Amino acid sequence: MHLSEFDYVLPAQQIAQHPLKSRDGSRMLVLDRVSGDEDRFFADLPGLLRGDELIVVNNARVIPARLLGRRVKATAADGAKESSPADSEIEILLSRQLDDTTWEALVRPGKKVHVGQRVQFGVGELEAEVIAHGNQGLRTLRFSSGRSVAVNDEINRLGHVPLPPYIDRADDASDRERYQTIFATQPGAIAAPTAGLHFTPEILEKIRRRGIEIRELTLHVGLGTFEPIRTETLEAHVMHREDYEIPAITAEQICRAKSAGQPILAVGTTTVRALEAAAIRAIETGSGRFLAAGKGEARLFITPGFRFRVVDALLTNFHLPRSTLLALVCALASRERVLAAYRHAVEAGYRFYSYGDCMLIR
Repeated sequence: MHLSEFDYVLPAQQIAQHPLKSRDGSRMLVLDRVSGDEDRFFADLPGLLRGDELIVVNNARVIPARLLGRRVKATAADGAKESSPADSEIEILLSRQLDDTTWEALVRPGKKVHVGQRVQFGVGELEAEVIAHGNQGLRTLRFSSGRSVAVNDEINRLGHVPLPPYIDRADDASDRERYQTIFATQPGAIAAPTAGLHFTPEILEKIRRRGIEIRELTLHVGLGTFEPIRTETLEAHVMHREDYEIPAITAEQICRAKSAGQPILAVGTTTVRALEAAAIRAIETGSGRFLAAGKGEARLFITPGFRFRVVDALLTNFHLPRSTLLALVCALASRERVLAAYRHAVEAGYRFYSYGDCMLIR
């Protein structure tokens, strides 16, 4: 399919730059494949559910993955070092942790950073050395702390919340809490699973009072989620890998729910990718199970024509035109229907993207 088939026009003023004061104050466009579309509010969600759904959420926690530093150069034979001039400022976006001190990352400007190059952060508290070039522009960095402090602690202190580029402002202190879901317990994501940002403890309590169960998994949101499609067709796009883990209790409950005919409501496209990847892995490994529990890698690119094995319904935010996430949503609810709903959302003044409103597809 051509990428141009997944396009729409959005006025810039409808891109949410800040979250609402109340998490559950967002609007929600209900795309019901039986009864039709309806404008509602997220706070209406508990009452809109059938009552027998199994809800699955992503508990990934965003880390301050954006680091700003300067190249370091040797100045003497004895290996003394000093920071390079201001024109050697380097921006690093951590992508995936390989061990306690080693990360895959995107580096800008990449042409100035070769294997062996060192980058310094703060006033020397943290340093990274490029130890390898990877595929799709990635570098492998080995970090070291200039103090008796763990590398991850220094990253947490010096790093910035990696707000998406369409949020046209610097991150501030409030983003460290507000750009996390209330489920966020497993650090490692470089972007929030934004559909979960709308939930509050009060909403969860209302859902549970109806007898609806909520289960968790972890998919560390990385480059696979938001890397732009740079090819003319969807088929030519290659996804980055993202690590996920599905607890045994979550997998078992999903299997029971599917056997009983209960719908699986995924909160967010990252949850969809983890669940569907785990279902495919169960088939490929010949496990005889419906869903493979445990750790895995999601490279799955879900496009129209995909056969969903697990997910029946989806709560999701609005997504960028020509993106992998929009393609996923179109695969679940049809391209024509989704793009018509997006046009309505634009006309009705919905707020878009990470800090914006949401859509319930069922």
